[in-house]
Amino acid sequence: MAQKKKIKELTPDDLLKLEIAKEIGLMDKVEELGWGGLTAKETGRIGGIMTAKKKKRNI
Repeated sequence: MAQKKKIKELTPDDLLKLEIAKEIGLMDKVEELGWGGLTAKETGRIGGIMTAKKKKRNI
C-alpha cells in the first residue's frame, strides 16, 4: 500500500514567508530545492522582512 503524504495546513506565518519569497525572487529556488535549499543569508533576509512586516502590522 502506498502511503499518502499528509498535507500540512498553512499558518499565517507560512503564508507570509511564501509571499516574501515571491517578492524577493526566491520562489523558484524554494519550489526546486525546498526551504532547506536556501542559504543562511537568504533565510535571514526572509526572517528579517517577516519581522519588519509583523511590527508594522501591530502598530
